[in-house]
Amino acid sequence: MATIGFIGLGTMGRPMAERLIEAGHKLQINRVKPHSQYLVDKGAQAVDTPAAAARGADIVIVMVPDTPDVEAVLFGPGGAASGLASNALLIDMSSIAPVATREYAERIQKGGARYLDAPVSGGEVGAKGGTLTIMIGGAPEDVERARPIFEVLGKNITHVGPVGCGQVVKVANQIIVGLTIECVGEAFLLAERAGVDLGILKTALMGGFAQSRILELHGQRMIEDAFEPGFALRLHRKDLNIALETARNLDISLPNTAGTVQLMNAALSRGLGGKDHSILFQALGDISPG
Repeated sequence: MATIGFIGLGTMGRPMAERLIEAGHKLQINRVKPHSQYLVDKGAQAVDTPAAAARGADIVIVMVPDTPDVEAVLFGPGGAASGLASNALLIDMSSIAPVATREYAERIQKGGARYLDAPVSGGEVGAKGGTLTIMIGGAPEDVERARPIFEVLGKNITHVGPVGCGQVVKVANQIIVGLTIECVGEAFLLAERAGVDLGILKTALMGGFAQSRILELHGQRMIEDAFEPGFALRLHRKDLNIALETARNLDISLPNTAGTVQLMNAALSRGLGGKDHSILFQALGDISPG
């Protein structure tokens, strides 16, 4: 079993760390708060800094919200990079910018350690159940070294290319998810304003070509006004902004992604950033009074 430094004990990180402890791995965790104290009770070792979490670890996993957060925990004061042993494997499972990912990998590899980017999809439910989709960028030998760890955390585990490609695939995933939620929201708003019962609408659509997991799960959230996350809207907006930044770097246009970001901006301006991303249905209604 491996010694793992685990950095990032948020909504996704906590259940992921718990699964690794229960699988028999030794975890060194940083920034333990009351809601993550139970991980220490289960056997994890609490340490003071990311560097201490990395020290002596075979593998270091980072699971934090955004690109600046990854940079801070890797290269800031007491950052994990200063504690990495030569030939340790750093796995960034956050969802961040592909360009920054390649820069961070180069810096880590210059110090003798190895690097994978392995963002995930599946939300808190997938993290708890070990059913995450994991999209991995990096060298094949590093992917195989990490595979036993990934198999504790996920079910659909795919090596998608060199370092940075995992983040690109995650961005593509977030475009599809975000725009499909917006699309379902538009369809539901149209039907509701035209007098159709949304429960009946969903039943009818689930029997046809429009059926999808997003229609099934997020459509039900829209019907029930059940918008506790799930996956917070502010985090999805962050991911789509990364998509737009990447598109600018590639000189391509993502017009519908840009439009969905504007709708998300409207929702965040009303204080809805902590709600589930299916709150886009409510945001559409807000800009269509009647």
